[in-house]
Amino acid sequence: MPSYWLLKTEPSAYSYDRLERDGRAVWDGVKNPVALRNLRAMQPGDAALIYHTGDEKAAVGVAEIVTAAYPDPKGKDPKLVVVDLKPAGRLPRPVPLAAIKADPAFQDHPLVRVGRLSVVPLSALQWKKLLALGGRP
Repeated sequence: MPSYWLLKTEPSAYSYDRLERDGRAVWDGVKNPVALRNLRAMQPGDAALIYHTGDEKAAVGVAEIVTAAYPDPKGKDPKLVVVDLKPAGRLPRPVPLAAIKADPAFQDHPLVRVGRLSVVPLSALQWKKLLALGGRP
């Protein structure tokens, strides 16, 4: 059974549009110890929602994790790891942070409680709710 994740990115740095154009990406730049632990827990076949930070503040698309975590190929810090992912479809409508905060299923979720954490797990229920809010069955 796959695990579910939410990956935050500033769209001016790396957007879901760019992921779709690239077809595959190395998800790097994560430095927070808790977020790195979450990256290390990812396995091929896991699913992720891509969440745009900044002005947008919304979940915008789905991605599939295609590799387990491996050392950051930039090699500057041996503690850093990355995963590869590929796009799996844009949500028909973005799911804004306000809608997520309004749903009781997310009241204790790290996206709401720890706003700066860039890689967070989602329960199966939270995953289904976010897809439904985004118009994707």
